[in-house]
Amino acid sequence: MSYGKKQMQQTIYYFDKTDFTGLNSQEAQKRLLKYGPNILEEGHKVSPLQIFLNQFQDFMVMVLLAATLISALMGELADALTITIIVILNAVLGFIQEYRTEQSLEALKKLAAPIAKVLRDGEQKEIEASQIVIDDIIILEAGDKVPADAVLIESHNLEVDESILTGESVPVHKEAVNNVKRAAVTNSNVVYMGTIVTKGRGKAIVTATGMQTEMGKIAGMIKDIEGDETPLQKRLNKLGKVLVAGALAICGIVIVLGIIRGESLYYMFLSGVSLAVAAIPEGLPAVVTVSLAIGVQRMLKRNALIRKLPAVETLGCTNVICTDKTGTLTENKMTVTKVFCDEEVFEVKGDKSKEFTTMRNKERSAFRKMLEIGALCNNAKIKREKIKIGKETLEEEKYLGDPTEAAILSFSMKSGLSLELVENIKRMEEIPFDSDRKRMSVIVEISGEKYVYVKGAPDVMLDLCTYKYTEGKEVPLTVFDKKRILDINESFGREALRVLAFAYKKLPPKFPMVAEFIEKDLVFVGLEGMIDPPRREVYEAILKCKMAGIKPVMITGDHKITATAIAKELKILGENDKVITGQDLDNMGDKDLEKACTNISVYARVTPRHKLRIVRALRNKGFTVAMTGDGVNDAPALKEADIGIAMGKGGTEVAKEASSMILLDDNFATIVAAVEEGRIIYDNIRKFIRFLLSCNLGEVLTMFFAALMALKLPLAPIQILMVNLVTDGLPALALGMDPPEKDIMMMKPRNAKESVFSRGLGIRIIIVGFLMAVSTLGAYVFALSYGTLEKARTVAFATLVMVELIHAFECRSERNLIFEIGIFTNPYLVLAVLTSFLLFLATIYVPPLSVVFRTTVLTGYDWLVVVFFSSIEFVFNNLYTAYIVPLTKAK
Repeated sequence: MSYGKKQMQQTIYYFDKTDFTGLNSQEAQKRLLKYGPNILEEGHKVSPLQIFLNQFQDFMVMVLLAATLISALMGELADALTITIIVILNAVLGFIQEYRTEQSLEALKKLAAPIAKVLRDGEQKEIEASQIVIDDIIILEAGDKVPADAVLIESHNLEVDESILTGESVPVHKEAVNNVKRAAVTNSNVVYMGTIVTKGRGKAIVTATGMQTEMGKIAGMIKDIEGDETPLQKRLNKLGKVLVAGALAICGIVIVLGIIRGESLYYMFLSGVSLAVAAIPEGLPAVVTVSLAIGVQRMLKRNALIRKLPAVETLGCTNVICTDKTGTLTENKMTVTKVFCDEEVFEVKGDKSKEFTTMRNKERSAFRKMLEIGALCNNAKIKREKIKIGKETLEEEKYLGDPTEAAILSFSMKSGLSLELVENIKRMEEIPFDSDRKRMSVIVEISGEKYVYVKGAPDVMLDLCTYKYTEGKEVPLTVFDKKRILDINESFGREALRVLAFAYKKLPPKFPMVAEFIEKDLVFVGLEGMIDPPRREVYEAILKCKMAGIKPVMITGDHKITATAIAKELKILGENDKVITGQDLDNMGDKDLEKACTNISVYARVTPRHKLRIVRALRNKGFTVAMTGDGVNDAPALKEADIGIAMGKGGTEVAKEASSMILLDDNFATIVAAVEEGRIIYDNIRKFIRFLLSCNLGEVLTMFFAALMALKLPLAPIQILMVNLVTDGLPALALGMDPPEKDIMMMKPRNAKESVFSRGLGIRIIIVGFLMAVSTLGAYVFALSYGTLEKARTVAFATLVMVELIHAFECRSERNLIFEIGIFTNPYLVLAVLTSFLLFLATIYVPPLSVVFRTTVLTGYDWLVVVFFSSIEFVFNNLYTAYIVPLTKAK
């Protein structure tokens, strides 16, 4: 049955078999097997066989296969067989790269899957949305994405954005059905998969999952979030096309000059095709993708889940991290430590609040009233768990929910408030907390009288209060009283306490259900101050940020004094840095904010709408900004930021959808770790780009210079193909897994717009490629002076392989010598180079292979020639790194 706007007729649902405390796990599993997972069907997936066959669709590979056929027809069966084997090995290598990437990205999709809150086995649990079944009871709160089509059985000011289905941007008010056992349902009672809860909270029974939902009937509405290529991949694809054109042109010249010199058309054609295959870095995009995927998996181990691959590149450019305070910089374990009520300030030490409250709770009714408001104006829950200590079994209370609310509830209960009292008081309505109102209200009924209980930010609450509750009486709240309360609030804040005020009002029998009336002329009761200490690991993370040229910026809804105290303790606030409030922001124009934002390290008392302005101001000043957020209202700022970071534990599904990265542990240190990984990945990409292009250029120039000098080609076609397979593939992959250099977090962030060949990389590639060609040709010409053409080609072949394998180690750093970073610190590269070298030796010393690859056995003297000429590039490159690179840095 469709519940669209055009079909408003009633539909009768019977929920006779449903237990309204939720399904049990066994029943849920049965239904999952019966109805299938709650997912939308994806498009056609490429099979592993198809991935393998796709490796043969590259233009140059097809040309090579054509050359293989020609070789076979002309009777060169050994050549044809060898080329076929090399092509298949190349295809296997490409398949492994692509298949591994697909598997990595598939795993990431599963990890990024939406989470839903359900009642299972009589308690609230968080499960993957795909595991939801029909008749599950789901719990919805502001910011949640609705995981399946469901009928509401409980609704508290619930509003849902259904624009994804209807196109209408105005949220729709939703109501619970009257009789959950036999529900007459209209559109106003139903929530749909994929829509967003914008306000309030509720419970609903699932009526449709997967493809049976309204969303399931609209094909193709969910995008593949990992499908886009990164900017670097796009640039390299363009570069690849330029290199293809250049390589083909040079190969054409080599072929023409060879034919003019008297070489056979077949031999030159095969040489040209082999050279083109070697010259074109067809594996470059694949190696980049594999490197990104490996890096993403490493980030995952450090609790950073990347949702969009382009974020990996951008992380390395990040120079400003805008972070929430609570739960990200701090532990998110709030504890009430100070209280103000009845004109006195009390200190609470640990959990021993009973010691001072039980003496006073009878005589100090204001204190009891505050405990009552704290417990009832609260959505935290108490869960009792049995724990074993030795042979004894004890019952332990756990407080679940928002950390601030859990701290307030815990304080109320441990201060002597009766649990029965709390459970027996009827809570009728709720006006939820939101970051703009900075308060929460509930309407309760006590002994037939209705009251509103309110808690919120002290400065906001005092504006709503006209009375205070002291010594059991309601008396007018004077200007002097307000000033004193604000002074106490400020003194609490200087101790880095988060402070909430508590108030109430008795309501008339009939009243309008609007906040403007209900939250007016309140009676102030007291203040509670809570501490949320900084995470230990954040101190080091902030220091690492500053060493890496990254500016940490705290953005919080807390009081300016509290925010300043925490920022000073964490060393976020420097001597010349400023602290401003949301009110200051409102008084500043966008241009003024752009001018000032460079020196602002703390934004206090801000709302989500302020976050968007802050991000825009920083980006307009040229910063690359990472921004954290968890609420539905944070989504615009997360989208605007270069890196939007959602909280994995406390974040709403809306925030996660808008983000590029999710913090699985909600920890600031994880952001810094992710930035470090981003730098490592980009560095590694530069390493294998340097290696692949240097080697390819060296091979092309070797053949080109030989043709210009009217020399017989220094490498046979089959040798060119072998060099491409042996020295290019395995070491390049190993460089993609290189460990970071020790000083990687002491370098300034790179410019997001810089070319991958910046900082002298392009020049080094050209110089090294030229030196490889000179070394190889030098060895070839020298060997011709004392040996046969076959001997000279074997010496040239050995020299080129040696130069490229040595260069693989040089590519591990652009600023340090190989001896400084250590030869064995990347075991993958050592293994790859060793494997490549042994394969190369087999082409010389295994008789059947030496015939195929046109080689001859090298003597000790030949190896001395090889070592001498292959060391030319090594010596020059190390001199360049030792003397030229430091001069470039100084400039």
